[in-house]
Amino acid sequence: LHYGTLMGSRACVRMAAAAWGSGFLKAVLHTGNTFSLPLCQGNTVDQFFCEVPQILKLSCSDSYLREIGLLVVSGCLSFGCFIFIVVSYVQIFTVVLRMPSEQGRHKAFSMCLPHLAVVSLFISTSFFAYLKPPSISSPALDLVLAVLYAVVPPEDSPV
Repeated sequence: LHYGTLMGSRACVRMAAAAWGSGFLKAVLHTGNTFSLPLCQGNTVDQFFCEVPQILKLSCSDSYLREIGLLVVSGCLSFGCFIFIVVSYVQIFTVVLRMPSEQGRHKAFSMCLPHLAVVSLFISTSFFAYLKPPSISSPALDLVLAVLYAVVPPEDSPV
């Protein structure tokens, strides 16, 4: 994989700007929404870090429209990242499968698969945490999911 020759500094700057820009946009929207909510049920969050769904549970205002708006923006940003990751992996696997050497393919796959496992863990647990029906929600399950998508993947985080 001739990453160094194919990846120019211009592409690097664009990808970094897109990541920083989308992260900043999402953070500003979540922070603005959070600070504008009146809290009626105290300020104790049932998590080990402040997470938006937990803060929304403490709100006494009808935050349905705010939740939908944030969900749409977050969904669009997350979907864009997901599509970028899928396209990147398709391109990587296409190149790897065209390698003439069995040893080269094995080496390339052994480098890609752990990264793919971390990406899959992050995406699947975060989707489940945010899109699960409220009927199966429990503080213990929420805590386990939060640890799985917020603590475990950053050890080798691709996202």
